[in-house]
Amino acid sequence: MGQNGGVPGAIIGADGMSIRAVIFDFGGVLVRTEDAGGRRKWERQLGLSPGELEWQVFASEVAQRSMIGQATQRDVWSDIATRYGLDDKALQQMRRDFWSGDRLDERLVQFLRGLRPRYKTAILSNAWPGARRMFTEHFQLHEVVDAFIISSEEGVAKPDPRIYQIALQRLDVQPHEAIFVDDFPENVAGAQQLGIIAVLFRDTDQAIAE
Repeated sequence: MGQNGGVPGAIIGADGMSIRAVIFDFGGVLVRTEDAGGRRKWERQLGLSPGELEWQVFASEVAQRSMIGQATQRDVWSDIATRYGLDDKALQQMRRDFWSGDRLDERLVQFLRGLRPRYKTAILSNAWPGARRMFTEHFQLHEVVDAFIISSEEGVAKPDPRIYQIALQRLDVQPHEAIFVDDFPENVAGAQQLGIIAVLFRDTDQAIAE
């Protein structure tokens, strides 16, 4: 992906076709947990193994339902509170600590911003209800991309092929005209199966270079 002053030149796919759209995942790509200290603190207090709290927050049955709009964020955290016997005050502190180490990758955001208007851009995220408000009010990402495709709004989540098809329709492009960047191999594979050019995110330099 050639660059000139940080603004990419024409992006050409492996088949020689021009790329018209670039789609990024949110969590784990544009925003990443740089300091997991707050999460580890609560795992120690609750006698959990490292990573167990994250699993409960992101992968429990209620979290999975929330991802496709069948439960709310409040349901997810209420389930956590019930599971670990937390009162309201303790739960609020846990929530603050849980997200305290997350950081927006400003360099990657600026790269994505620089793709416009030459390319259509979008964020395709498996996210709970309320994500759109967070993307716009907290991170101002509506100034960076043309579209948000959010699993809880669509009722379907990556790697289900339907959510990639929704993204392509919103951007009005064919699969071979789109690049998708995600940090989960199964999500990359899901996009590739539709003919989308997909990049597995490992770090900022690697993602921009690819």
